[in-house]
Amino acid sequence: MRARTRTGLGVLAAGVASVLLAGTASAAPTPGAPGVGDSYYPNAGNGGTDVLHYDIRLTYQPATDVLAGTTTLLLTATQDLSRFDLDFALKASSVRVNNRPAAFTNQTGNGELVVTPAQPLLKGQTATVVVAYSDTPSTETVDGINAWKKGSFGALGIDEPQSSAWWFPANDHPTDKATYDVSIEAPDDNAAISNGTLVRKTKSRAGWTRWQWRSTHPQATYLTSFIVGKYEVVESTTPDGKPFITAYGADLGDSLYAAKASVERTPEIDEFLASQFGPYPFEAEGGVVTSGIGFSLENQTRPTYGARNFRAGSNTTLIAHENAHQWFGDDVSLGRWSDIWLNEGFASYAEWLWSEHEGEGTVAELAQYTYDSNPADGDLWKVVPADPGAENQFDNAVYDRGALTLQALRTAVGDDAFFTILKTWQAQKGGSHGRILEFIALAEKISGKPLHDLFQTWLYTAGKPSVGPNGVASFGARAASVKPRSYDQIQENHRILAAGHAG
Repeated sequence: MRARTRTGLGVLAAGVASVLLAGTASAAPTPGAPGVGDSYYPNAGNGGTDVLHYDIRLTYQPATDVLAGTTTLLLTATQDLSRFDLDFALKASSVRVNNRPAAFTNQTGNGELVVTPAQPLLKGQTATVVVAYSDTPSTETVDGINAWKKGSFGALGIDEPQSSAWWFPANDHPTDKATYDVSIEAPDDNAAISNGTLVRKTKSRAGWTRWQWRSTHPQATYLTSFIVGKYEVVESTTPDGKPFITAYGADLGDSLYAAKASVERTPEIDEFLASQFGPYPFEAEGGVVTSGIGFSLENQTRPTYGARNFRAGSNTTLIAHENAHQWFGDDVSLGRWSDIWLNEGFASYAEWLWSEHEGEGTVAELAQYTYDSNPADGDLWKVVPADPGAENQFDNAVYDRGALTLQALRTAVGDDAFFTILKTWQAQKGGSHGRILEFIALAEKISGKPLHDLFQTWLYTAGKPSVGPNGVASFGARAASVKPRSYDQIQENHRILAAGHAG
């Protein structure tokens, strides 16, 4: 409950305080909204609550796909609440709020668990919510969609924009980040992998091992991973002493060594990205390669990569892309899903930066070739990156045109201001979330230049800009005729990413 104090300024002040208290007390608690108001996903997240921490303790049986256990949420009420929602696709068997049994309704078809506590929660009050459940994730859908992956590779709670609903109840929107303890018990011949630091592995019964993971920095729900299956797990440390844990599916076959040649370079790549964006923001690094997905996802501290990305050999541009998200998307999350350019445009630009670092094509060359090789009537210019719509959220325009926008910004403000903007964005927004208009305002403040027309042209207007990303004094004919060595690999990355998220 909120603490209320009086200033001691006499009878008048005491009288005013009494009136205010009486007015507050008379207001009846109301239900929290079923979503945060995101136009792309109206039921995403929940109104009235702010989750501080998740303690997820589960047992998973791969043979039957049964997931059982409890999730404990520490949350704060942001209004006087008579009831509140949690985003959850599975069937809860019991709910307790502050140790008292609570009434609840499983609205599994639309992914809502509606909780009515025995006593209303008052604004500012911190509550402990314990949800017990046992269900089969592969059988549950939300609005006709199932994001759970189950197969010979094991099981994956991995997807974007939503995946948590199939394994833990949550306030499932990037604007409500929390810390995590994730404890998964699985058969001994399976690994159980999540985010952050591996605290311990324990055995309390024959044939089963419990893996406990801890994430101490704010983390979005869709960036929290559940991975159980047969994996080779490699534990080491980065040169600066952080835990570095990678895992490779037992079924990778000929792709195994190419995957390792890519993912095992993560600390080197993160070291380079830190020189561009500011210090690496989290407590651990790593990566998981699985045959269970085709796309890749920037799960916090430990991205998950689809094995198909390494069929043709090593692919460090993809490692650069997903780890750039540790800064852009993970540390600074998007405020609404329409702000997806803040994630994908920046991660795509990081691929260009890494290419230049590796001598496989400069940023300017890649930007100019991308611009020149897409005709004015091409698909790249039809989707507006600043608000692509839910159906086009992962369209290639968000990736490529998004990166072109950043190069146009760099051309306009110069290198010093450009990289100061990127680092300041991290310093000011790290651990929270941001909006596109906030980024534009910061760019104008740091550069001292009016940038409305630039962003209007590149982000908000359909059609090919009349001037390329390197400005009027661009490369000319040679740039249009010479393809940078990294270009095809980067395009393949984006094609797979877009196709994987489309479902």
